[in-house]
Amino acid sequence: MIGYIEGIVIENSDRGVVVLTKTGIGYLIATTRNTQERAKVDSEIALWIHTVVREDALDLFGFITEEELRFFKMLTTISGIGPKSACNILSLADLHTIVHAIQGGDAGYLTKVSGIGKKNAEKIVLELRDKLDNFAIATSAKTTSVETEVIEALEALGYEPRATREVVRALTRETLTTQEIIRAALQQLGK
Repeated sequence: MIGYIEGIVIENSDRGVVVLTKTGIGYLIATTRNTQERAKVDSEIALWIHTVVREDALDLFGFITEEELRFFKMLTTISGIGPKSACNILSLADLHTIVHAIQGGDAGYLTKVSGIGKKNAEKIVLELRDKLDNFAIATSAKTTSVETEVIEALEALGYEPRATREVVRALTRETLTTQEIIRAALQQLGK
């Protein structure tokens, strides 16, 4: 079982990242969008690995932090959530935002993931809500619902949720109303 890989990124594509180790072996690793954005070609990377062995394949899923890997494994214990769906869920936002959404019972937040319908989202919330106390979270569940509301408002105005998420996350840390956050986000995104 492969648990950790360190090496140089030699490819970063839709297939995943290929990491060349010091032994000369290149591993194709499926990652979240956030990890893929950090994985620059010709730069060093270290990933925590989850190995999935099937009859016809050996798939590797890689994560920057051990905490992401633990959460990924928790997701895959839920019936109907496979490794690819779990990776897509972790690609939705940073881990803490996703954990907040689940702890706050915000199943609607998870339905933004391709392949995760209302029933699966509710199942994730139901099964994981009380198991997430081990994840150190710095903000409140209220922040996630405000963040979700602002992202949905910006999405209705034509902005991509992926592009607005970081701006909105930074603004929700300040003590602003939802409308003030939307105005400030529009100003920043309009630059």
